[in-house]
Amino acid sequence: MKGAKSKGKGDTKLGVRKKASESKKSKKAAKDPNKPKRPPSAFFVFMEEFRKSYKEKHPGNKSVAIVGKAGGDKWKQMSEAEKAPYQAKAEKRKADYQKNMDAYNKKLAAGDDADEDESDKSKSEVHDDDEDDDGSEEVCIFMNTKSTIIR
Repeated sequence: MKGAKSKGKGDTKLGVRKKASESKKSKKAAKDPNKPKRPPSAFFVFMEEFRKSYKEKHPGNKSVAIVGKAGGDKWKQMSEAEKAPYQAKAEKRKADYQKNMDAYNKKLAAGDDADEDESDKSKSEVHDDDEDDDGSEEVCIFMNTKSTIIR
């Protein structure tokens, strides 16, 4: 008897955990591939240049971690005056990103208005080209996944 009770409780716990994990996955929104990517910070602008120079000096190095640590150490040792050109490039990229995001948001807003006027649910297709053997026309109306044949 004790074994049967423990099996029942174990099954319900698994069921609850499974449902909770499924709901988390479904809540996550899909990413839009057309959305502009965020601009890099001044450090990452510096790292783009640093990786190239480090690769030229150390052609045999294949480790990404070593390059990252060396770049981080050099960035920490740099003065504000040495960091200024990278910060300026980062600010320029940030301004470009802001322009792209504004255009992207306007495009989304314009697209949403058009979608509201003509949604997919209200669209229907009429195929009246088909004729039966007896000469009568068959009209099919498709709305969503349901189909209706009208004679």
